[in-house]
Amino acid sequence: MTRTVTVGLDGSPESRAAAEWAAREAELLELPLKLVHVWEPVPAPMAQAPVLGPEIHRHWTERVPREAAEGVRLRHPGLDVSTEQLSGRPADVLVGAANDAELLVLGSRALGGIGGFMVGSVGLSVVAHVERPVVLVRAGEQAAEEHESAPFGIPSAQTPFRPVVLGLDTESPDDDLIAFAFAAAARRGTSLRVVHGWNPPYSYDTYGVAADLGLREDLARYESTALTEVLRPWREKFPAVEIIEQSHCGTPGSHLVDASRDACLVVVGRRTRRSPLGTHIGSVTHTVLHHSTAPVAVVPHS
Repeated sequence: MTRTVTVGLDGSPESRAAAEWAAREAELLELPLKLVHVWEPVPAPMAQAPVLGPEIHRHWTERVPREAAEGVRLRHPGLDVSTEQLSGRPADVLVGAANDAELLVLGSRALGGIGGFMVGSVGLSVVAHVERPVVLVRAGEQAAEEHESAPFGIPSAQTPFRPVVLGLDTESPDDDLIAFAFAAAARRGTSLRVVHGWNPPYSYDTYGVAADLGLREDLARYESTALTEVLRPWREKFPAVEIIEQSHCGTPGSHLVDASRDACLVVVGRRTRRSPLGTHIGSVTHTVLHHSTAPVAVVPHS
């Protein structure tokens, strides 16, 4: 069965932005796009109320995916677009819908003033439990924002893509995560900026100032070399992708948020856990989801 790029749709501005991003990604992947509309059944007493009868409720739930699909087909005429309506708890339904998807795309409301995401409980729950990559797209995301500015700073979707940013832990690198980021950069014909953040060991603070400077330099060289070694085989697999290595002392999440300001996509990982409870996404991924100014792809891995 052919996998799809699947997007969760609820009619909100953020879900419409997610649908547009998903349509562009489906074109890059040469895959069909599926718009999944999830609605929670209305309690019986409310469904029987004159203002919200069964016919009116059905009309509105059918209108959202139909109008969204019509708009996507007009803007992307060669794309295979389908819709599916499902009922139930949105987080559970979207996790199930992702099983047959190449990736799942969700909308996320932009924070006013400072940019970034406001990830709701549904989005966090889906990210924490789905076993396929999930992309979070903020409301108002435009195609031109993923590209370099045209001359005189004019936004354009015809210029080259901005870099893809990958957050990488050199102590436990995962092939699925790295492969996703390289493939995303290759599809866009852009560079891959690999960001590795590290902190000195706890005992570092017990040394004197002179020793601190020497230790910092040694640690910086060690971490930089470790990053280069992890990426060495991937340079051979993706020779056309320019790799920009950045190994910084400090909190990884902060460095990734900084890098997101000039990125078309930020890729981070999440360790898979079988527990149905909690939002197991990790502190770095949590920080990036809430503060990145670019779309964020979360790739689950063992």
